[in-house]
Amino acid sequence: MAIFKILQYPQDLAMLRRVGVEVKEFDDSFQQIIDSMFETLYTAKNCAALAATQLDIPNAPFVTVIDFSTEKDQPLCLVNAKIISSDGYGDMKEGCMSVNSRKGRSVAAVVQRANSIKLEAQDRYGRKIELTEDGFMARCIQHELDHLHGKLYIDYLQGLRRKMIDRKISS
Repeated sequence: MAIFKILQYPQDLAMLRRVGVEVKEFDDSFQQIIDSMFETLYTAKNCAALAATQLDIPNAPFVTVIDFSTEKDQPLCLVNAKIISSDGYGDMKEGCMSVNSRKGRSVAAVVQRANSIKLEAQDRYGRKIELTEDGFMARCIQHELDHLHGKLYIDYLQGLRRKMIDRKISS
C-alpha cells in the first residue's frame, strides 16, 4: 500500500477538475488503489472521506472512501455511485482536504446540500448496493461525488462569499 498525495487547490486545479473514470474491472490492482486510499484517509488529520480525483492517481477511478467514525473502523467504499433521489435542503459549514490556506489551515464555508439522499453504487468488489443516507453521511457523500465530477465545494459560493474564501486560501 501507499499513501497518495492529496491534491491542493489552486495549485492542482487541473487535476482536481478531472472526472472519475467508470470502474469496470475490480481486479487486484483496483483493490490496491482502494487500500491505499483508505491508508491515505486514515493517516490524514481530520479526514472523513476522499475521492480518487482528489488524489494523485493516474486515470482516477470513480471511487470514494469514507470513514468518519471515531475509531476509524467503519470503512465505506462507493464505486460508480450516483444519487437517484434527494430530499430537503439545508445549509452547513463544509471543509475539504484539498482546500486549505497557504499555511495549511482548513478553510470552511456554508454550503447548501440535500438533507437526505438515495444512491446506487457498487462496493469495492463490484456488488451492487443501494443506500439511503441522511445527515452528515448524506452531506459527505454529496461532497465526494462532486469531487468525482470535477467540482469543489467552493464552486457553490458566489460573490462576496467566494471572495472571502479565496482570500483565506491565499493567506
